[in-house]
Amino acid sequence: MKAAARLAALMLGLCVTLLAAEGQQAGNVPQIGYLTAQSPASVAAAREAFRQGLQERGYLEGTNIAIAYRFAEEKLERLPALAAELVRLKIDLIVAHTAPAALAAKNATTRGPIVMVGVGLDPVEAGLVESLARPGGNLTGLTSVGVQLSQKRLELLKVIVPPGSRVAVLWDGANPGNRRQRQAAETAARPLELTVQSWEVQGTEGFERVFAALTQEHPGALYVAGGPLLDANRKRIADFALQNRLPSVYEWRGAVEDGGLMSYGRRGADMNRRAAVYVDKILKGAKPADLPVEQPMTFELVINLTTAQALGLTMPPTLLFQADEVIRGRHALHVGSGFTLSCPLIAADRTFPPVGPHKPGGRASGFPFLLSALALLR
Repeated sequence: MKAAARLAALMLGLCVTLLAAEGQQAGNVPQIGYLTAQSPASVAAAREAFRQGLQERGYLEGTNIAIAYRFAEEKLERLPALAAELVRLKIDLIVAHTAPAALAAKNATTRGPIVMVGVGLDPVEAGLVESLARPGGNLTGLTSVGVQLSQKRLELLKVIVPPGSRVAVLWDGANPGNRRQRQAAETAARPLELTVQSWEVQGTEGFERVFAALTQEHPGALYVAGGPLLDANRKRIADFALQNRLPSVYEWRGAVEDGGLMSYGRRGADMNRRAAVYVDKILKGAKPADLPVEQPMTFELVINLTTAQALGLTMPPTLLFQADEVIRGRHALHVGSGFTLSCPLIAADRTFPPVGPHKPGGRASGFPFLLSALALLR
């Protein structure tokens, strides 16, 4: 009996210890906030890529990491309150998706770690970090260099529109990154012999007014800045461009999948997966001040041939050769992961940066892709 009693006491003690340990472990589950200026539907792909990145590092949402989401639903004025709410929750860090969210999070806390992702403006110029190599403060992460690629997107349009064409630049007046992107486009247009016309959209209700005015002005092409408002309305914009026979260029590939003509920018899925790397390092003790800001080294050019044909455009073979992906109907041709293109687009003095990471023999491997793309034109 004594032996049985001792065994029962031992088992009871073991159970109490295990339960206590389990309770302690549950209490130590990292809590992170995800702040975005967009709606759940608009950032569904971005969130999924971020979760995949977390899983690759051993984190499973709802099991060993918790995420509190806050969506501004394209209403940038809501961001400060949402950021302050996350700070009050005493979470371990905030992931700030897009520049407006990063600015709001930075203003809400100077101590809690912040990981920015999808920030198109210069983070040093915007006051988010002290420098890219040594951010200082409590914020680090990834930029999408959306503003710096303005010239490249205009070069794409120059290939397919007549010299001296007027390009309407569509931008969100409430987005500071959009304002800089519009200014960069105006500067870049002069040496390209293009004329930029600024068209500011003020909220979702502002599209109809701008569209009506554009219909009267008859520009030669449409340049669409990035950002939450324009991304959420990308299908609406692409439909307008198609109906009015406007060649259009965008920052993100989603607009091309929705009927836009071309996009040139960083691969969004890669960037959002990479954000999980920063989260992992910070949760393991790294300080944001010591983690360099990551800039994209690879970009993707996506072209919608169905849209090109609907606009009556013949896309130059050299432009198709530059593309990472060519879409026609439900078909998409991929150059393949790791492909580098550095051939001149038209003139020898106008070369695009690589649209994919380097791979030996990449130039030769692109030739079958060019033949396939040309076959789609038949």
